[in-house]
Amino acid sequence: MRIVLVGPPGAGKGTQAQFIASHLAIPKISTGDIFRYNVTRGTALGRKAKAYMDRGDLVPDEVTIAMVRDRLNEDDAQQGFLLDGFPRNVPQAETLEKMLSEWETRLEVVLELVVDDDEVVRRLSGRRTCHRCGRIWHVLFDPPARKDTCDDCAGELFQRDDDREETIRHRLEVYQDQTSPLVAYYADQRILLGIDATGPVEEVTDRAMSALRRFID
Repeated sequence: MRIVLVGPPGAGKGTQAQFIASHLAIPKISTGDIFRYNVTRGTALGRKAKAYMDRGDLVPDEVTIAMVRDRLNEDDAQQGFLLDGFPRNVPQAETLEKMLSEWETRLEVVLELVVDDDEVVRRLSGRRTCHRCGRIWHVLFDPPARKDTCDDCAGELFQRDDDREETIRHRLEVYQDQTSPLVAYYADQRILLGIDATGPVEEVTDRAMSALRRFID
């Protein structure tokens, strides 16, 4: 299967991508993984990307797309893949479609993890990070025994700026602005499949696999 996974920050894309890809025996391919691979190995594309990143600039689409093309050309992706973090906009989606068409294949499904904004805020704003060891706790889902103190190292816990409610809501607005057209694009192609991404991780995975089953059989 060839799948694209989309969803807002805090929807659990990274976790679900790992589980779904494992169930389907296909590689999980995220743009973050691709960037790290190219930058740490000093590939030509990695050096280009790093030059932009070091200046604090966004890496241009053409560099990102070239990295994705190289990764999708690898042997383990020939029978299928799950893309997480790409495409992010309609032009990237159109480029991916052309790329796959050149290889005489296509996307089979775009799986959207659907979570309302208040749930995302609840998930992300509850995170607390240890100053000393870096472990992340959650005030609701994984609280430490002592408030504001890490169980592992007794370090002080703090809330990162990007875990504050106002920052999260801004990220959600940016996501909606950038991704709503992408979701509509795939809905028009009749390959968009939305699932409720609230609840325990295992339940969300079960919903995803049940929804994907008709594409597998």
